[in-house]
Amino acid sequence: MKKYTNTGSKDTRSGFGAGMTELGQKNENVVALCADLIGSLKLDEFIKNHPERFFQIGIAEANMIGIAAGLTIGGKIPFTGTFANFSTGRVYDQIRQSVAYSDKNVKICASHAGLTLGEDGATHQILEDIGLMKMLPGMTVINTCDYNQTKAATIAIADHHGPVYLRFGRPVVPNFTPENGTFEIGKAVLLQEGTDVTIVATGHLVWEALIAAEALAEKGISAEVINIHTIKPLDEEAILRSLSKTKCIVTAEEHNIIGGLGESVSRVLALNTPMPQEFVAVQDSFGESGTPEQLMEKYQLNHQAIVRAAEKVINRK
Repeated sequence: MKKYTNTGSKDTRSGFGAGMTELGQKNENVVALCADLIGSLKLDEFIKNHPERFFQIGIAEANMIGIAAGLTIGGKIPFTGTFANFSTGRVYDQIRQSVAYSDKNVKICASHAGLTLGEDGATHQILEDIGLMKMLPGMTVINTCDYNQTKAATIAIADHHGPVYLRFGRPVVPNFTPENGTFEIGKAVLLQEGTDVTIVATGHLVWEALIAAEALAEKGISAEVINIHTIKPLDEEAILRSLSKTKCIVTAEEHNIIGGLGESVSRVLALNTPMPQEFVAVQDSFGESGTPEQLMEKYQLNHQAIVRAAEKVINRK
């Protein structure tokens, strides 16, 4: 079993900031817009180096999306930045009409997603954003797992023409993917091969899936772990190839069980090869205030929950 090492825990939003800094040097058409959250989005270095390519919109997120859509007409590649709740739920009409329907080349970059926003509570912990964004025709949806992958994804989406939703987080999490690795939109990453159960995870749950695989190995269970960083377009081939060996699957995500990665995988199974599936996700509820660790434990979004789901789905084969 391949071992993955935490090379130093970092927050994924800092990966976004690092990616923007590099993009600023590489692509003069990249511009950044922010809704009064420069520090939270780690945009300070980009602004320092390219003040003429930064637009502080203030607490006016709908206006930010409209301005970003307009900037694309002149050939600019706008990256908008605010919390995930304000990047999607607050401005869904503007995204649908001005960005998705018009196929504008806007990159909607969303920090502080999911329960791990922590103490700010349910009003800020959006758990529906993946569902909202993946239902928009033409929208690419990406949910990265660590600092390195977030940096790589930020850089990669600048070369992709079309609207993109890039989701990342606030907490410090293990950094384990390769430094300066390439990021291929829509291509899942096989982290570990196995024969008894497939575990597909996204975002912060990828590291937890690797820990779960180690725990399962100690019980004599061979788990295949796949990092689904792109939820739309989904790498259906990778999922089906894995299932041809394991015959059952667990999906793990920091999102509502309705509308997220798990439901996308269920559609793949229903259309191709129906097999047992278990879901590790928030069970159709809002969050609450607490530390990220407390919330991930209470809402069963950790490696222990993945182990239980794997044992359950194996028994259903």
